[in-house]
Amino acid sequence: MRLSPDEMIFWRDGFFKLNATIVYTWALMLALTVGSMLVTRNLSLGLTRSRWQNLLEIIVTGIAKQIEDVGLRHPKKYLGFLGTLFLFVASANLCTIIPGYDPPTGSLSTTAALALCVFVAVPLFGIEEQGLGEYLKTYTEPTIIMLPFNIISELSRTLALAVRLFGNMMSGAMILAILLTITPFIFPIVMSALGLLTGMVQAYIFTILAAVYIAAATRGREPRGEADTTIDA
Repeated sequence: MRLSPDEMIFWRDGFFKLNATIVYTWALMLALTVGSMLVTRNLSLGLTRSRWQNLLEIIVTGIAKQIEDVGLRHPKKYLGFLGTLFLFVASANLCTIIPGYDPPTGSLSTTAALALCVFVAVPLFGIEEQGLGEYLKTYTEPTIIMLPFNIISELSRTLALAVRLFGNMMSGAMILAILLTITPFIFPIVMSALGLLTGMVQAYIFTILAAVYIAAATRGREPRGEADTTIDA
């Protein structure tokens, strides 16, 4: 019973090894890159649009609306980062229908890397919006005594992001593997469908939490005007 793609080794040379986590992660990134190029190569600004463009606009508009609802007034600015996070996690889960495929999000190394992306992006967006001095002041609010606690909070929430996603993805794989050994074939199929739903929920939660952290880091200088949620084709 294999619970993590780290256990599947394709190549090893001393300390270095190429496991399924690395292979599936890069394969998924390649698929997303090629897919985005194919979907966006013939975009239309007229009334006649392809089904793929309609689907793309629904997804992009939906993600942008969720980003705005979190409190970020200019969703287009954060759409690239947060949208990529959501699509990667969601696609990693959806690809579990492929025989022999293990989602890279079932490895703690992958979820830790995703959490580190959020850890780096939050201060970058915060500094861009507020400036370095103003952003650093937020660590001492409401008093200087809160400085170590705010720093610990930054580190702990990054760890929580990684462990939460890893735990939910691995638990689904573990339950399915156990059911395959003790129950008939039909019940694990139902659990697989439930696992797909759980994975999509986890992709949504991970993205929303990242948006919340960015919103907290950029709250100092958000303009009060109406949000511009128009997504350029």
